[in-house]
Amino acid sequence: MIPKNENDLIVVDLEMTGLQVKTDRILEIGAVRIHEDQITDSFQTFVNPHRRLEERIIELTGITDDMVADAPEADAALEAFLAFAEDCPLLGHNIRFDYGFLKQCAINNGRKFERKALDTLKIARKVLKEPEKKSLDALCGYFSIVRDHAHRAVDDARATAELYLLLKAQYQEQEPGLFCPKEVHLHIKKQGPLTPAQKRDLNHLMIYHRIESDIEIDSLTKSEASRMIDKIYAKYGRIPKQEVSDNV
Repeated sequence: MIPKNENDLIVVDLEMTGLQVKTDRILEIGAVRIHEDQITDSFQTFVNPHRRLEERIIELTGITDDMVADAPEADAALEAFLAFAEDCPLLGHNIRFDYGFLKQCAINNGRKFERKALDTLKIARKVLKEPEKKSLDALCGYFSIVRDHAHRAVDDARATAELYLLLKAQYQEQEPGLFCPKEVHLHIKKQGPLTPAQKRDLNHLMIYHRIESDIEIDSLTKSEASRMIDKIYAKYGRIPKQEVSDNV
């Protein structure tokens, strides 16, 4: 029996605390389903980043600390998204970027994550001379695709889906290969949690130097904790040995 959704596409978009897979966190996952060239369903969840959001992220997305404070943990949010996506190929605008965050989250939580995908950015760069910029903002303006809330995940996913359907209708016949999902090759290593020694050292450093952090220490990965300790050393210095011995 052929699966009901074998030919569906899941259009996904993420909002994050920043642009770096290894140091930033997912804030929101939004997705829509394309079934027989129609948008038929949608999905949205916030994700608790366990850190205060920078003002630039709040201004860009409209997402506030209060909106994500009680949101699901990353593993639960990913589980809900994967239940929605099933085994369908993914679609996104610069899909490798969002795919990288999803795969890092999956690997950190002991999951495999391998999907075929399509990229509207790649398609647009191949078939369109105008507009010069091929960002989602630029292409939505060019094709008069309306977004009620730009830089919110589900609205951007829906806009990407509409863009894809427009490009498919106009260019699939002459460029059929561009509209066939392909494997995404990204090598991502698991990030383990911080060690008890790192947690102890960070707490000592922050107390000694009177540092207030926007990040919940318990949520840090081992590599994040290491980078944070190095930054404190570079900016404030180490705790004198006598002070360390007095507190051991």
